Amino acid sequence: MQRDVGGLPLAPALRARLVAAGFQTAQELLETGPCGLSKEIGISKEEALEALQVVRQECQGDAARTAGGSGATRKCTALELLEEEQAQGFIITFCSALDNILGGGVQLTKITEICGAPGAGKTQLCMQLAVDVQIPECFGGVAGEAVFIDTEGSFMVDRVVDIATACVQHCQLIAEAHQEEDHLKALETFSLESILSHIYYFRCRDYIELLAQVYLLPDFLSEHSKVQLVVVDGIAFPFRHDFEDLSLRTRLLNGLAQQLIIIANDHKSAVVLTNQMTTRIGQSQSTLVPALVSWLPRCAASSCHSKCRRY
Repeated sequence: MQRDVGGLPLAPALRARLVAAGFQTAQELLETGPCGLSKEIGISKEEALEALQVVRQECQGDAARTAGGSGATRKCTALELLEEEQAQGFIITFCSALDNILGGGVQLTKITEICGAPGAGKTQLCMQLAVDVQIPECFGGVAGEAVFIDTEGSFMVDRVVDIATACVQHCQLIAEAHQEEDHLKALETFSLESILSHIYYFRCRDYIELLAQVYLLPDFLSEHSKVQLVVVDGIAFPFRHDFEDLSLRTRLLNGLAQQLIIIANDHKSAVVLTNQMTTRIGQSQSTLVPALVSWLPRCAASSCHSKCRRY
């Protein structure tokens, strides 16, 4: 990430401000963060976030080109892509009906969006998945960890305790029925305390905090390599208020979508998003549709390797 600031694809006036403020490399910008950059060069936090998203994408592209040799793009066959996709694991829920709806569970490396009216159980399902991702492999799980990003303040730790306790008890029943050594050994470390200690919770109160958290998430995931689920509970909520510049909102959502795709692909994680519903008024009737309805198709069209699913 030692790329010079002068070589970044930013507006000339912005590059001039960065150089005047003493920034020399892309790494220095990334270490400063959006709030610090906003203060240093006198731009809004939104503009700072947008600029840092560009810088991070450029650095990631440079790293990929370095790893892949002299600028060579990856070449593979459709069969290889199919085999890769089929080899990815699933986060199971122990609910056969739900797992069947999800095609076997929540698949790793994919983005899954869950939409519904208030009270439909979106947060409940996300808390369930944050527990289920930790199910040991011998019980059919992936033995991972979870990141839970909460934008609406709906996370209830008491409910997570209930879910985790029930999950441990269910695994104990399976172990008693089969009496297999690997089941009994796995249960020695699969406990309520272990489950709660491997759900990493972040509270984001506005879209700036959300974008900043997602922007910093790759570094956190590099330090916590067992994380295989990232939940954003309330993807639309922070973007439905305080936006006069809708084109800026679109650009920020584009950057957010790209970052989530990178997280899902590079860290082999499942990304689960919840979304609110809104009313679309037609000429003869009105219908309920997901909020910011156009953002996920844009996300889905951005990468053939990271399919987005909406429920």
